[in-house]
Amino acid sequence: MSRKVMMITGAGRGIGAATARMAASRGYDLCLTYQRDNASAEAVQRDCEAAGAKVLLLQGSVEDEAHAVGAFEAAIKHFGRIDVLVNNAGGTGPRGRLETITHAGWADTMGANVTGLAMFCREAVKRMSTKQGGKGGAIVNVSSRASELGSAGEYVHYAASKAAVDTLTIGLAREVAQEGMRVNAVNPGLIETEIHARGGAPDRLARLGPLVPMGRPGKPEEVAECILFLASDAASYVTASCMQVGGGR
Repeated sequence: MSRKVMMITGAGRGIGAATARMAASRGYDLCLTYQRDNASAEAVQRDCEAAGAKVLLLQGSVEDEAHAVGAFEAAIKHFGRIDVLVNNAGGTGPRGRLETITHAGWADTMGANVTGLAMFCREAVKRMSTKQGGKGGAIVNVSSRASELGSAGEYVHYAASKAAVDTLTIGLAREVAQEGMRVNAVNPGLIETEIHARGGAPDRLARLGPLVPMGRPGKPEEVAECILFLASDAASYVTASCMQVGGGR
């Protein structure tokens, strides 16, 4: 039986990288996209290939519609199929209260976290939906607990973008539910990745970790486990779900 193919955006670091490595170890071939960090992305590729996966590595920005279209065209040409899309790419945008966020800062956050994700979802539906001649498949969107918590004083703009991801997930899931497709999201809480330092808050894990009911930040692999579950046949009756992965926070 041929290996299933998973596309992961933002696969060079953090949750995306952990998901790629775990998927490779569990029998997936991979199309991995990344934006800037060649060294990190190539390290993930090597690890996945060492685990037995065939890997197609593509560089581009999810904010570029042509990248979304081109990534699917390249993956179909290379593998002949796409079974799962994991929309992981995105960012917090600048840190600060809402009145400090510029129009450009807001637009950049929404562009990466919402518009880019929506374009990848669109291209996935075009190829996976049985209504479009596909064989079905699964989409897992990486959202955030911020969509409900609001991230007051730091990332309201980011939280708003992730609330949009939740709504898109639920709506799209119901739209394609009878077309062989499932669409779900994971909503990570405080996770040990570089996103905090890149967003201007390198102390955030140490500051907020003790406040999580479980008393610690989560690990990328703990989120990846949930993504792999939602992507798998074990979740065959799960769609329109936004799974909290936040240690109780």
